[in-house]
Amino acid sequence: MKTTQTIIALSLGLSISAFAQEKALVNTSQSKFAKLHGTDMASVQWTQGFWADRFKVCRETMVPQLWKTYTDPSLSHSFRNFEIAAGLEPGNFKGPSFHDGDFYKTFEAVASLYAATKDPELDELMDKTIAVIAKAQREDGYIYTKAIIEQRQNGEGKMFADRLSFEAYNFGHLMTAACVHYRATGKTSLLDVAKKAADFLITFYNSATPEQSRNAICPAHYMGLSELYRTTHDEKYLILVKHLIAIKGATEGTDDNQDRIPFLKQTKVMGHAVRANYLYAGVADVYAETGDDALLAQLHAMWDDVTQHKMYVTGGCGSLYDGVSPDGTSYKPDEVQKVHQAYGRDYQLPNFTAHNETCANIGNVLWNWRMLQITGDAKYADIVELALYNSVLSGINLKGDKFLYTNPLAYSDALPFKQRWEKDRQAYISKSNCCPPNTVRTVAEVSQYAYSLTDGGVFFNLYGGNKFQTTMKGGRLRLTQTTDYPWNGKVSIILEETPKEVLALNFRIPGWCSNALLSINGKNEPVKLVSGSYAEVKRAWKSGDKVELVLDMPVKLIESNPLVEETRNQVAVKRGPVVYCVESIDLPKGKTIFDVAIAAKNNLKPALLTIENSPVMTLQGDAVLVDNSDWNKKLYREVSADAPKTIPVRLVPYYAWGNRGHGDMSVWLPLVR
Repeated sequence: MKTTQTIIALSLGLSISAFAQEKALVNTSQSKFAKLHGTDMASVQWTQGFWADRFKVCRETMVPQLWKTYTDPSLSHSFRNFEIAAGLEPGNFKGPSFHDGDFYKTFEAVASLYAATKDPELDELMDKTIAVIAKAQREDGYIYTKAIIEQRQNGEGKMFADRLSFEAYNFGHLMTAACVHYRATGKTSLLDVAKKAADFLITFYNSATPEQSRNAICPAHYMGLSELYRTTHDEKYLILVKHLIAIKGATEGTDDNQDRIPFLKQTKVMGHAVRANYLYAGVADVYAETGDDALLAQLHAMWDDVTQHKMYVTGGCGSLYDGVSPDGTSYKPDEVQKVHQAYGRDYQLPNFTAHNETCANIGNVLWNWRMLQITGDAKYADIVELALYNSVLSGINLKGDKFLYTNPLAYSDALPFKQRWEKDRQAYISKSNCCPPNTVRTVAEVSQYAYSLTDGGVFFNLYGGNKFQTTMKGGRLRLTQTTDYPWNGKVSIILEETPKEVLALNFRIPGWCSNALLSINGKNEPVKLVSGSYAEVKRAWKSGDKVELVLDMPVKLIESNPLVEETRNQVAVKRGPVVYCVESIDLPKGKTIFDVAIAAKNNLKPALLTIENSPVMTLQGDAVLVDNSDWNKKLYREVSADAPKTIPVRLVPYYAWGNRGHGDMSVWLPLVR
């Protein structure tokens, strides 16, 4: 008798073993040009420590709160738009044109949560929701609630007519959510909707004008189509995304939409940061399937430019609220053009006015995760870790119910101007709430970044207390990882069940770690532990083997290239992967963030603190007191010759800033030698 799972697998042309192997979040298990592939969505269970705490908040607060927001029309009209498009409710479309995508990301968070918990209530909730989405979809596969509702009201059937429309972006998040839902449940209900939508795109692009082809803001559909190809094994979806990359920039375009210059001709990263990072992630997906060396060479060039010239110390991306395309446009090269949420020029990294949209920082994770999969190079895992712990988690409060759109590296009420985006987290960001569902789905899916697999080995990418199980060549692998990482560099791994064949365990030695020790069953292992690489231990393992990795985690002062004007002669404080900041609440009464400097030889020590019921490792010690009195009506003054004094100071992880009330904050502080 065939099970439901068997029938589903066979209907997609998959064997049962293939179905079992294809439940990773980003599935590169059969990608010819990927060196690593992901794990089953249910194979990692957080048990203790940092990510167990964040996942608990995600399960109990983040996902329920977000679902309530998007299904309550008094808070957000996102799901109500689907109900109206389906003919189940009266009314008009309300909200931004990317509202459909917001809901798909929210749905993906639920699906990912279900993969980890197997909560039947979530399964039932998704089934009911999919029924509405499917009913809203047109017979030809088109699904964009704004246009469908307006078409019903005025009879116009325009599609992809507005350059600022997010139709393709919405389609992309539908495809991604559908693949995640299928991998979590084995059901094809949403996958069928996504396939119809993708088939519509194929038909549309076959006859679209160059202008219509260019009307595709923020290419989430590149990642969505790639994942749909990996899920269905239907090559037409890969053919389409290859075509879209080829035509991008072939007609008159702009840096705001990342289509002024064809991808392969770009020499610098510029323009809208979210759209750039999504583009690079989508191109990396295509390389994994095609092995096109030109694409990979260009990805390396773009990565070098971002990490060497344009990325913040927190992993944040997109320094400017409003930039310009300094090289003009494809059709008016002698004019500059406004670009929102932009990468700046090299070394243009302001702090108080840093934009760093949370979605751009998540895009940095998506891009680097794919680069890790196709290369196996630990430097990409370093960036995934950096962004997750700092510029992604800063986008949500510790309680899990309020969010930031931008992530500056400094804030002060003393600034004589008001910035466009709030610096206090909000439950609903009325101007644009795209970041909250992106953040929540990312937190729900962090377990998918913990390990990678090859035919003969396991790669340890992110450390955290968890239980991990998977089927390897030669048998089953089960292990338990115990650690207080990132607060402590000691990681203990007990192998509970091991394959019969030789197995390679590859432990990431982070780029920030200068000294590491590795022991097996209490004996030091003679293996090279090189900073910024994976250390391979290949042997026949047995049940009960214990591996202990100790990563040295001193407090470090980080300086920037002197061409970064805003941080010259300043330092950022970092311990392990975590970047720290000073908040006004932790300074003596009457002192501000402008009164504090850090000595090159300091006494900062780790000290645990609980904020909003979450354990947070702070750094406590002394800071140098800077004389910042008497600046009233002065732009410049003579430097004081008085001997500096010290004051007590506490620094908190950057991601945790703003969780104890409104106040000033700064990551970069003056250095005193």
